[in-house]
Amino acid sequence: MSRRRELARADRVLPGLWRLRLPLPWPGIPHVNAFAIAAGSGVVLVDTGLHEPGAMRQLERALDQAGLGLEHVRLLVCTHAHADHYGQAAPIVRGAGCELWMHPNHAHMTKAAGDPDEAFERRLEVARQSGVPEAGLMRFEAERRTWGPGIAGVVLPDRELVTGVEVQTDFGAWRIHETPGHAPSHVVLHQPGRGLLLSGDHLLGRVSLYFDYGYTSDPAGEFLQSLDVVDRLDVQLVLAGHGRPVRDARALTAANRRAVVERVERVRRALSDGPRTAFDVVPRMLGRELPGTMMVGWGLSETLCYLRHLELRGEVQRVDGSDPERWARVG
Repeated sequence: MSRRRELARADRVLPGLWRLRLPLPWPGIPHVNAFAIAAGSGVVLVDTGLHEPGAMRQLERALDQAGLGLEHVRLLVCTHAHADHYGQAAPIVRGAGCELWMHPNHAHMTKAAGDPDEAFERRLEVARQSGVPEAGLMRFEAERRTWGPGIAGVVLPDRELVTGVEVQTDFGAWRIHETPGHAPSHVVLHQPGRGLLLSGDHLLGRVSLYFDYGYTSDPAGEFLQSLDVVDRLDVQLVLAGHGRPVRDARALTAANRRAVVERVERVRRALSDGPRTAFDVVPRMLGRELPGTMMVGWGLSETLCYLRHLELRGEVQRVDGSDPERWARVG
């Protein structure tokens, strides 16, 4: 039986700050948060929701519950260029007549959206080289091709969000801090006067790790460094891209750091009795099996990032000439 889809809604976090809870079609991830922040005669909108049939109506429904409309959006800010946070940027910018601000390392999405078939074939080839069996590849392809890219269209940023840029609102300035790892384009917005952090997917209310593989040299290492960035900030309330607001930012960064360290160690141990493909390592890294094709789409990407992290530390290496590619301990 298919899961009943939720309806969008708006929750007031503080006077002048609303969480817009937008539905998603993905198993285990029922919604994504956008945020509307009062700014003069309108609002700054942070993140967009996924583009799919009816998605703009859902966004407009949430805005309406907050007493707002698309015409009130004065600026669109994206914490990162994943489809559920950037997917509706094009119609929002067009409908509101506003600018888009986003980090410059957005090609992991904008280039792929320009040729989604080629990007998907490349992802399939990585899975094939990583040891995913043919039956698993066929299931993954059949499921994921029905999803679509989740992007209404490519729109490039009018301003690049890098460390030091500020977003002005009625709450004062929100300062940008670059936090790559989950995505090369990831940033967080910090409002120091009130201790607020718009954390995107860098910090969620529970540990839920995902890293984009193949766009930067060491996503897992970058994520750990980005946790250090947030630890240096005064944060009283975390407003995350999924789930409810959370108060203890330090506990979240510590839990995420422990999870990465533990999973890296599991990957290292998985190779202790000989070379393995990355896909062989996935359940050992997770300590369990993921349902359906999540082993390929989610678990494999995370595992490859840990293998790359260990490779850069000189602890593992690729076995020359192996097909599918195998990884082995060094020494």
